[in-house]
Amino acid sequence: MFSIETFFGSFGPLFWAARYTLLVSGLGIALGLVIGAFICAAGLSRWTVAQRFAAIWVSFLRGVPLLVQLLLMYYLLPVIGINVPAIAAAVITVGICASAYISEIWRGAIGALPRGQSEAAIAMGMDPRNVWTRIVLPQAVVLSLPALVNELILLVKASSLVSVVGILEVTRASQAHAATTFRPLEVYLAAACIYLLINLCLAGLGRYLEHRTAV
Repeated sequence: MFSIETFFGSFGPLFWAARYTLLVSGLGIALGLVIGAFICAAGLSRWTVAQRFAAIWVSFLRGVPLLVQLLLMYYLLPVIGINVPAIAAAVITVGICASAYISEIWRGAIGALPRGQSEAAIAMGMDPRNVWTRIVLPQAVVLSLPALVNELILLVKASSLVSVVGILEVTRASQAHAATTFRPLEVYLAAACIYLLINLCLAGLGRYLEHRTAV
């Protein structure tokens, strides 16, 4: 029989564990935005070496599962003499993995902009740096906003993988709670509801931002 008491009783510890899910996802997307910007710039540059580096970076990170990347990072850092907490390794891995997708999102958004805008601005005497900061990037951010929100939602779901390195996020907490209550169905259903709630909030935030930035 389905236990309503166990189902609702699971929300307390799982909501408490959700702070690590949000922490890893939030810091991961922030790091991914920074690194992704540099990878995007490298991919759009005129330097062949930079273009090849960006292509290899994106191909490797999109071709290797996040779980494998996480295990590589977790076990690699101590080997090279860098001892960091498991959560730091998780955030770094998630951020690096996200950077590959974010760089492609931004590259596509920039490529979708009419070239005539930049050419007209340069013809009017505007500095190339100002063309990027005042014309290209603001429009690219607006165009890429839906895809970036979707990437954040994917990261929230993928953050469940960090449980393998011992981080007590929602998935790890649900496993522990199910082992003590012997009610896996109720506990995992509660975990699914928490993930759904988080992602519905993110989707709503994305729609709000799209509405605010609509021209």
